[in-house]
Amino acid sequence: MQIIFPIFMFIFGACLGSFLCCQARRLHFKTASISEVPTPKKGSTKRTSSRQKSLGARSVCLSCGYQLKWYDNIPIFSWLFLKGKCRKCHHQIGFAELFSELGLGLAFMLVAIGMVARGITFTFLAANPIELATIIFSLFFVAIIGFLAIYDGLYGQLPTSILTISIICAIIIIILREWVSLSVGQDLLNLLFATLILGGLYLLLYLISKGKWVGDGDWLLGLALALVLGTPWLALIALFLSNLFAALIMLPSIKRGHSHKIYFGPFMVAAFVVVFAFSHFFYAIISL
Repeated sequence: MQIIFPIFMFIFGACLGSFLCCQARRLHFKTASISEVPTPKKGSTKRTSSRQKSLGARSVCLSCGYQLKWYDNIPIFSWLFLKGKCRKCHHQIGFAELFSELGLGLAFMLVAIGMVARGITFTFLAANPIELATIIFSLFFVAIIGFLAIYDGLYGQLPTSILTISIICAIIIIILREWVSLSVGQDLLNLLFATLILGGLYLLLYLISKGKWVGDGDWLLGLALALVLGTPWLALIALFLSNLFAALIMLPSIKRGHSHKIYFGPFMVAAFVVVFAFSHFFYAIISL
């Protein structure tokens, strides 16, 4: 069961990543102007515009309007089999779908491994109602910030409505954790320092640079992540890892002298997942 659970969570996360990537594109097309949305290629048999199709019930190719079959939507394998191209028009799909599926799959697998390592059993029979609710909302939170990472990676934006949902979910997780806690004052102090480290720092950078260094949604994402982490030490580690991940990814471009704008959302989410999944490990290091 300890091996099967992380594998199941990887499959679940990969499927969720495919779905969330599709929803991120739909949300962007819904809010963008029609001129920003690609239209089907000339000669396409589909009369409906890509904008209309993308908001429909079924996934389509944004280049030719081809309605994807079920076997075109198998996470990871369909992308690899089709070599990242549309089955009909062979237009390059890009790596966003593959990265989303792999990223969410790995995120849920790491969280599952962390749960197993801490002795948490995700069964309706073994978990009490509060523990079960905390686990479910925690996984839901990972899905929400996964969507934000995908959206930020695709469009360099963090939708305010989804950020608001992530903060509300984080507050619910805090309430569930504190349901039987007797040290609320200390926990609130830890939460304050944690939010100042992640949310406050990014807000300060945004105000100083007037949006040139970080986006206006990064501090809200940092706030949500800090609330779930709950302690300043974990927030500091997440801050360090997010900047480390960003530096490692951008290092090749820096060496070539290329200048690219960095969207911190995906790196912040990746760092959070690592710290959240293995918080017990980081606590052990801190206590040495």
